Amino acid sequence: MILIRNLAFYVAFYGGSVLFVVGALLTLMAGSPSYRRICDAWSGWHHKCVVHLLGIIVREEGQRIEGPALYVIKHESFFEAIEMPYLFDNPAGFAKSELFDIPGWGKAAAAYGAIPVHRDAGAKALREMLRIARPMIAEGRPLILFPEGTRVPHGTRPPLKSGFAALYTLLKIPVVPVAVDSGPLYHRGLKRRGTITLRFGEPILPGLPREEAEARAHAAINALNAPELPGNHPTT
Repeated sequence: MILIRNLAFYVAFYGGSVLFVVGALLTLMAGSPSYRRICDAWSGWHHKCVVHLLGIIVREEGQRIEGPALYVIKHESFFEAIEMPYLFDNPAGFAKSELFDIPGWGKAAAAYGAIPVHRDAGAKALREMLRIARPMIAEGRPLILFPEGTRVPHGTRPPLKSGFAALYTLLKIPVVPVAVDSGPLYHRGLKRRGTITLRFGEPILPGLPREEAEARAHAAINALNAPELPGNHPTT
């Protein structure tokens, strides 16, 4: 059954993704603002495929906050990256610049409001991120950041990248840490049944010392990071 479920997922999601990307590009070429709805629908399609084809239950704990915030999220798999437009209202996510080179996807992501992160460009890259992010904050859009910089194996706790502390200090908006335990289920190859939990932690308000804010965020995004977690064991 696991092979059948995975085959159905890959055919349905990636086949559908081609149609969503083409649709988004066509609406962009026509100058229509509906491309954002298409991107949201693509994320919603992924959620349906995850739940109904893979048999994964997605559970949320805690809550978001009202108004602009920087959501810093544990990154264990592609699951949480693809789910963001479904989970949030018109989010603006920070994404590594290499992703914007993907034909079709990169153009659609930039138009949606994704913010490129040039990881080796130092202060210049930070200024550019702030330039793009501040108008989005003024629009009330939530900002999404994977502060570890890339996907990490479940059970590991790498230090946060320096960009998190810089954004926390300069943006001056609340930070909401989000723990995710997608790694044991949403593998690059065969994905398994079970429950993925997203736990929204207590907000970290602006104005704290950088070291304290970083320590609190690091602890909160790893709240589900125990090697063995009830309810998260893969099943066939």
